[in-house]
Amino acid sequence: MSARILVVDDLAPNLHFLEVKLAAHYYDVLTATSGVEALEIADNQIVDLILLDAMMPGMSGFEVCKRLKSNPQTWHIPVVMVTALEESRDRIRGLEAGADDFITKPIDDFNLMARVKSLLRLKMVTDQLLSHTGNTIERSKPVLDELSQRAGNILIVDDNERKMEFLAKSLKANNNIAMETDPVVALKKAIRADLTIVSLISEKFDGLRFCARLRSEARTRDLPILAIGQVDDEARLVRAYDIGINDTLMRPIEAQELVARVSTQLKRKFYADNLKENFNESLEMVVTDPLTGIGNRRYMDRSIAPLFAQLSDTGSPFSLVVFDVDKFKRVNDMLGHDVGDKVLQEVAARLATNVRSIDVLSRYGGEEFIVAMPDTKQEDAMMAADRIRALLGGSTIKVGRKAINVTISAGVAEVFDGDHFRDVFKRADDALYRAKQNGRDRVEAAIIKKAA
Repeated sequence: MSARILVVDDLAPNLHFLEVKLAAHYYDVLTATSGVEALEIADNQIVDLILLDAMMPGMSGFEVCKRLKSNPQTWHIPVVMVTALEESRDRIRGLEAGADDFITKPIDDFNLMARVKSLLRLKMVTDQLLSHTGNTIERSKPVLDELSQRAGNILIVDDNERKMEFLAKSLKANNNIAMETDPVVALKKAIRADLTIVSLISEKFDGLRFCARLRSEARTRDLPILAIGQVDDEARLVRAYDIGINDTLMRPIEAQELVARVSTQLKRKFYADNLKENFNESLEMVVTDPLTGIGNRRYMDRSIAPLFAQLSDTGSPFSLVVFDVDKFKRVNDMLGHDVGDKVLQEVAARLATNVRSIDVLSRYGGEEFIVAMPDTKQEDAMMAADRIRALLGGSTIKVGRKAINVTISAGVAEVFDGDHFRDVFKRADDALYRAKQNGRDRVEAAIIKKAA
């Protein structure tokens, strides 16, 4: 289903005008002729964006907006105030009521669609973030409010310092502002920005080319761009959107309009960043052992697959080492599971600091750890495993006031072409069993059966 837009206006010609314009872009349009009707629709139907006339009889658009933003079920829906009013106090009143943006009548198609697309992108990211919080829309509000109140790092790029100062003055109360007239220097500064405001009408550099450079660089590809242009230069503005800018602002610039545009882009950036952090954290949880912080069994299974492929393609050898903490059950039984957990954490830390950066380490279950050693034959893996065994067993592990002597045993097996992981693991595990049987605190090699 396409985005659903609710248009609210007490005049039928205005409703019809916006309905036709939006339907031409394949949006699903709902209409309301009063504030009461609008609130009812928003409360009972799925709505992605509301275009709200400011001046209506009975309940004004300002009052409707306040009620929408105070309703636990509708506060997250972006609202664009549509008004013929041009005085600053009325725009301020709209923003104070909670409006996300506004359009002044008579409405031109370009500005209308720019506002609609920008705020629908915000709504999409908002919905994604709400779904990831695992809470209701009402309970998620504090999370999004906290993100929205972050100070943004804004980079303004223009060849006119006076115009940049005007923008900075309007934004610096809640944000960190950097200004730059040199596009080469600006490209470097943009890496640390949350939003870039770029003039498309600068005389000393090509604003469109600068925007294209931002989009072509990996580190700034997702950086929001707010482009400043002229109303009568639609061709340049269309080209800017083709390049990938996020929104536009027309000169002469109204401070309230600037604040609204910037707020929308920063919200979207912060919400998207939070989504990315949540995704990375979730991904890390999938492959990380929660007790020790090193990889888990799933991490090992995924990480070792390329080594098998490399062995098959190039014959590059690698070996598997299975470590096991000696008499770990006694530690748990005598000192408790909390102490046992601390021991496992310390063993994991010491293993992690004594294997190579190319080695793959994981906790495979219980007190058992596995290290896959690329480009390593069995005899070399034996020496490496024995070195680790001696280092770990040669010092005590301190847990509170207790000093615990811990040793480890290991089994080592080289991987041969045609092997599957289960085959190699069994050989290494059998070698580990022999190390345990032969007195522990030792390393044993897998028995290689020679072809007859």
